[in-house]
Formats: sequence, structure tokens, C-alpha cells
Amino acid sequence: MAVPVADLIPFLARKPDQIAKGPLAVILIEDDAAVTETVQHHLARGFRHVLVLSDRPVPLPDEMARRVTNLIFPTRRIDAHVDAVNAVIAAVPAGTWLYYCFNAEFLFYPFSETRSVGELLAFHTEERREAMLTYVVDLYAGDLAARPDGVDLDAPLFDRTGYYALARAGAGGQPLERQLDFHGGLRWRYEELLPESRRRIDRIALFRARDGLKLRADHTFNEPEFNTYSCPWHHNLTASIASFRVAKALVTNPGSRDYVRDMTWRNSHPFRWDSQQLMDLGLMEPGQWM
Repeated sequence: MAVPVADLIPFLARKPDQIAKGPLAVILIEDDAAVTETVQHHLARGFRHVLVLSDRPVPLPDEMARRVTNLIFPTRRIDAHVDAVNAVIAAVPAGTWLYYCFNAEFLFYPFSETRSVGELLAFHTEERREAMLTYVVDLYAGDLAARPDGVDLDAPLFDRTGYYALARAGAGGQPLERQLDFHGGLRWRYEELLPESRRRIDRIALFRARDGLKLRADHTFNEPEFNTYSCPWHHNLTASIASFRVAKALVTNPGSRDYVRDMTWRNSHPFRWDSQQLMDLGLMEPGQWM
């Protein structure tokens, strides 16, 4: 049985069983890098169903057919995630937990090796939270001659230092309550090669659908509380997305590829593919979840 393929908008309009209950993952495919591995990783995290969006059918293992649907959508256009995610929000029942990412990105959360994403979100819901901040941690290949697309799943590197946060200002210039702009990784080291709007590493990647909720191009929502890093009374859970997306862009985009010969520096460190490493470095927060 092959993974089913359909067009996104007609599929959502039918309100099929696949989207009747969460948590659901939406993965936007921008190129051929690590597509199967990305889907496998999120299936292993326990998402009830995974919607794989791509501009043409992608080859996926037949054994994924029960929990994966490939939906055709123009994912390679600029800010494709906005229309795609907002269409899913509008189609699913209110209260459904959703997650979105791109290919060659991998979700980690505290204790993710032994606990499912459903357990994570059940606890977050009990804390009266409807969204979760995720830090996008840039991964990259140590040898670009051997891995010219910047992707090395076998021996990835990441920056163990160089992360910081700045107050996020509102329309009147005053700091917004419990909102920060986070920076670091390749976006910080190569900021001159990236537009200012692409330099932050924070993303509200896990959230509950509700009527009128809209994702914006900068990965924030039109509901201010969704953009906060914690509730007012204590620290909440946060998660991380280990991502090759910026590495891929830097080595393939015409405006940057001639300037990037080696992404390693003195603070490059092997990425172990485990949640404890990210918690030890402060790149995600377990909050009250023990």
C-alpha cells in the first residue's frame, strides 16, 4: 500500500479522518534533502498523522501509508508555510495540537527518547498553555567538500555557544510581555548573508488550532499569548528543532554560496541526536515536567 497522494485544499475541504484528531505534523518539503528521514523521525515522536506537503509526489516507504499523507502544494515559493499552515488550522477541529517544520528538520523535546509528543502536549495543556516555543538549532556538515549540500546526518555539527535573546518591541517601541527575539547558530555567524527577517531562531512550532488563529511569515501568530515563552507564574516547557535548513540555504543560494567554504569554528561541536545534550546547553527547558 503506497502513501496516499492528494491536493492539499480539496483534501482539507473533505475534513477526512486523518485530520480529525491530533497531534498532527505538517512537514513542508523544499528540496530532496533527508525527506524520508525527516518523516520517520516525526513518526517516531508519536504524531497521530503526518501531512507531507510537496510540489510534486515524493517517494516514501509503503509502510508509512497508514500514518502519512502526501499533499500537493507549492512549497518552494517564498513563505509557503504561511498559507499551508493557516489552511490546516482552518480545517481541523478547534483545540487540535499542530506542529510544522521543513524537511531536514528534527523535533526534540525534553525526554523525547522515552516520552511521546502526545505526553508532552498533554502536560502542556494541563499547564493551560496553547502554544510552545521552539528554538531552531542549526546543524551543518563539517566537511562541505564531502557534503556539498551542507547536510550530514551521520556526523552533524552545531554551535554549542553564541546564543542570546533580545527584548521584542511592540508597535509603540515598548517591550512585549514575555516575548523575546532569540539569535544564534549559523544565522548569527553569517548574519550579513541573511535578511534581517530571517535571523531569529525562535519559532512557535507547536500550537493548538482555534478559530481566527493565523500564522505569520516570521513564525509568530496573530494571538500575542501564543508568542510568549512561558506563562506569568513559572517557566514552561520549550522544545528544539535541529535543522539543516540554513546550512542548505547558505551553500546553495547564489548570494552566499561563494562566501561559505567551511562552517566550522572553535565552538563547533558534534550533535548527538539526543534531548539531554540540548537541555544541558540550555537550548530547551523542561519546566515543571519531570
